Amino acid sequence: MGRGSFAALELSKAFSELSALSDEALRARTETFKEAIAKSEKTVDDLLVPAFATVREAAKRVLGQRHFDVQLIGGMVLHDGDIAEMKTGEGKTLVATLPVYLNALAGKGVHVVTVNDYLARRDAEWMGQIYRFLGLSVGIIVHGLDDEERKASYACDITYGTNNEFGFDYLRDNM
Repeated sequence: MGRGSFAALELSKAFSELSALSDEALRARTETFKEAIAKSEKTVDDLLVPAFATVREAAKRVLGQRHFDVQLIGGMVLHDGDIAEMKTGEGKTLVATLPVYLNALAGKGVHVVTVNDYLARRDAEWMGQIYRFLGLSVGIIVHGLDDEERKASYACDITYGTNNEFGFDYLRDNM
């Protein structure tokens, strides 16, 4: 059994325990995770299983969608910095919530790159429901924002945008 399959089994166990928690108790896990990272008691990697399980339960409650085991494995692949090929309709947007939430716990900001402004807006609103439920802030960088709006979006825990917007903002800030 590969690492992904083993972790998916661990996640299934952790997930079943979370279903009994209240919304407030589930939400409180975010602060617990953040504090453990800030105090160097845990690393982001140490929290993969409990954080993924937390997102899975939140998605079920907020969106009525549950990550399948193959999507959990896809989230692990993305967290490891690798590429996961998925076809249209296989849940790429939902898969991304797993490593995005996990890495946002470190408090350094996570940027999610989409191919156009429409998808950036859609995904920030749609998946943002999960993140906001769990106590994280969500911003969006799209064409036409003024400097203050951009600054506010970049200050969020999670920021959605296009490669063009992120790239040109980087160039503007570093020239």
